[in-house]
Amino acid sequence: MKIKKYTLNLLLFVFGCSQAQGTINKNLKKELDEIYKSDQILREYIDSGTSESRKNEILKETGFSQNDFLNNTWGIIRKQDSINIIKVEKIIASYGYPGQELVGEPTNEAAWYIIQHSNKIAFYFPLIKEAAERKEIPFTLFAMMQDRLLTSQGKEQIYGTQGGGVTIKNKETGKEEPFRFISPINDPMHVNDRRKKAGFSTTVEENSKRMGIVYKAYTLEDIKSITK
Repeated sequence: MKIKKYTLNLLLFVFGCSQAQGTINKNLKKELDEIYKSDQILREYIDSGTSESRKNEILKETGFSQNDFLNNTWGIIRKQDSINIIKVEKIIASYGYPGQELVGEPTNEAAWYIIQHSNKIAFYFPLIKEAAERKEIPFTLFAMMQDRLLTSQGKEQIYGTQGGGVTIKNKETGKEEPFRFISPINDPMHVNDRRKKAGFSTTVEENSKRMGIVYKAYTLEDIKSITK
């Protein structure tokens, strides 16, 4: 049975996993859980798999109306993202990256999500790399952030975790239509080997399908040609 990822993640963050009581900063864990929830609940609302009853619950919980989301979806999300990154930066300034040892699992992933949804990935990327090397966060999170950073710089990604989307004109009909793709990958022939080594449980083809994209190994030049 497929369980929707956002609902599952929220449940995990509410209940957490059992940790040694003497090492976890409970107040910080609670704060990060709340920050994470505010990040995910808005994205859960716009997820295509979210039921109407769950959407109504989210509206009631967040205080937004359906019209608010219809008229300013990404404005609402970006505003919350900007609030969240300020909170996380203060936490990092005091504690460093709040990883597994400090806040336990899965709360150790909260700050990563906030950074991943900000415009400060390049600044915090060395911190994320260090956290992954110390096993304070899963290596897969580091890999995903590395891919996002590379694609934002117009470079090939490594693990095939990032997709893109633009509107293009159909050369046959002349009509504009959406074009979604997995962003170009360095050495795509061996991407699944790299994914497995990094800890991903899916292939690039399976991950692409999960994102609603038919996988094709495009080059940077291919994308430039298609989208020009």
